[in-house]
Amino acid sequence: MAGWGTGVAQPRGRAALEGCLRCREPRPGAATRMVCFPHAGGAAGFFSTWTEDLAPDVEVWAVQYPGRQDRFTDPFPADVEELAATAVESLLRLPDRPLVLFGHSLGALVAYETARLLERARGRSVAHLVVSGRRAPSDFVGGDVHLLSDESVIAELTRLGGTDEIVLNSPELLRALLPAIRDDFRLAETYRHRPGAPLRCPVTAVIGTEDPEVSRDRALRWAEHTAGPFALEELPGDHFYLVPRRRALLRHLTALTDASP
Repeated sequence: MAGWGTGVAQPRGRAALEGCLRCREPRPGAATRMVCFPHAGGAAGFFSTWTEDLAPDVEVWAVQYPGRQDRFTDPFPADVEELAATAVESLLRLPDRPLVLFGHSLGALVAYETARLLERARGRSVAHLVVSGRRAPSDFVGGDVHLLSDESVIAELTRLGGTDEIVLNSPELLRALLPAIRDDFRLAETYRHRPGAPLRCPVTAVIGTEDPEVSRDRALRWAEHTAGPFALEELPGDHFYLVPRRRALLRHLTALTDASP
């Protein structure tokens, strides 16, 4: 749950910010821009090392949700669609280039709604949408974690994995972050898909083979949400397969960026 700062020098270059977007290593000459959307409780820094294992012509940005790091005091969004609208506003201020969106868990929903908004309201299609660790948007999940006690929210974080042990073992830090974490669960659990035309872009769903949250059949339903090509990739692991299998996942993403127009 680490996050990038506010533009101070970083070990591999100077970080860039644009609205809610953070880029650890700007690559002005990159052919493709990959924008990553974190899971519930996550932050932009979750993707801070991805640049190292992607092709040099890919520039990695990540969305910083409100309530954490340099957006700690920003108000929480009303819903996933508002979060996506904020991402679109930031994206449209960047130079135009082929765009790959990657989202994990809650981030998959935000990435999907961002792609929808770009296509429908802005007339711009993304080169590829990659959705990880999440059922299809029309498959209602629900839940009440966001209404439970702090202890229950922490227990759910621990069950799912993916949260830095430093955070889980620091009561003071965890207490400070709990409002944002709880709100992330609210966004995911109250999301309702709004019917409409399917996306035009290619969509790839990625899941861990042992993920208790998303079965293969559930993941395949993402195909209903695009008129373009669809693929399903499975990697060994649970809901946070992408931590131990990061390099394998990034090999898949590199192949997608190579295929992007």
